[in-house]
Amino acid sequence: MKINQFPKITVILRGYTYEQVRSVVKNLVGTRLNAVEITTNSPDVFETIRKISREFGGDVHVGAGTVLNMEHARAAVEAGASFLLSPVMLDREILDFCREKDVISVPAAFSPSEVLKMAQAGADIIKIFPAGRVGSQYFSDIQAPLGKLPLMAVGGVNGENVQEYLDKGASFAGIASGIFRKEDILEQNEEGIRESIRQFEERVQW
Repeated sequence: MKINQFPKITVILRGYTYEQVRSVVKNLVGTRLNAVEITTNSPDVFETIRKISREFGGDVHVGAGTVLNMEHARAAVEAGASFLLSPVMLDREILDFCREKDVISVPAAFSPSEVLKMAQAGADIIKIFPAGRVGSQYFSDIQAPLGKLPLMAVGGVNGENVQEYLDKGASFAGIASGIFRKEDILEQNEEGIRESIRQFEERVQW
């Protein structure tokens, strides 16, 4: 996948079963929310990624989150993940592996030094995490000296404030608990899931 094809918003699903993940992803098809991150600390995560990729990969970008090491990276890519996200900086070995496999790499960074280090190491997108701790203005401030960078805001971002981050210079955002009601996912309430998607799409300037 090329960086210009990467969706503006990524839905983060953490800790859910395959059936619960599927109840969300099937309702993302045909919407602007067409990227989903399934975190490695979810039940049977790589099997879930494999099944979801096979069924919905033509309509929804499926990736793996909370990637912490090469073992995670290899297993996720083998399962069909088209992008990898991490809450920490990633080793050059993993970034090179992603480039070799045509997989988008999204390591995390927090300080200007970490952001620059990940950019120089070849990260496709740099995730500012937890973004809520530094606020949206940080995205504008950090790019004043470093130049325009493909930054993703994750952590504390929701439907109420996501546009603020995008307006301040974030190119992307990843949202976990800020789109859906958790009970709708747990109970596979697809009507509630669809309504949450509709409300979120109305809040973002696409």
